[in-house]
Amino acid sequence: MTLRQISDVLTKVPFNALLGMRLYRVHRDGITIDCTLRDDLRNSAGVAHGGVAAAIADAAVGIAIQRHFGGGRRITTVELKINYFLPVTEGRIFARSHLLRIGSTLCVGNVDLTDEHGRAIGTAIVTYMIINVPAVVPGVVPSARRAPRPSRER
Repeated sequence: MTLRQISDVLTKVPFNALLGMRLYRVHRDGITIDCTLRDDLRNSAGVAHGGVAAAIADAAVGIAIQRHFGGGRRITTVELKINYFLPVTEGRIFARSHLLRIGSTLCVGNVDLTDEHGRAIGTAIVTYMIINVPAVVPGVVPSARRAPRPSRER
């Protein structure tokens, strides 16, 4: 994927655009994105809301996975674990992702979160699931119901 394509994938998600996420750098094993802290992204204590850091960590791994697959796979987050170290009061937040494992169903990446002074403000690990699109059979509507579970009676 070109830099323009990667940037387009990032900003194509309305929530990412709402937060003002931008592609900052592309690495061999991931990407770095940034977000400038605005007043509407602050919590009641006047610092960056934790959801901002969580969202850019999530996006940094997701976009790195999209880049890995050339934009050709559908994915969704299944787990995100984040630790916050320092509050951010001004400037930009950076999320540098590192893809750790690309499996056939699950992909895992970790994220280093820093402020614009290079201080570590947090870390995250994010797991994505590859969504397998079911085969389309003409004239057959896929059922939304699951098969019943076997009885546990003996």
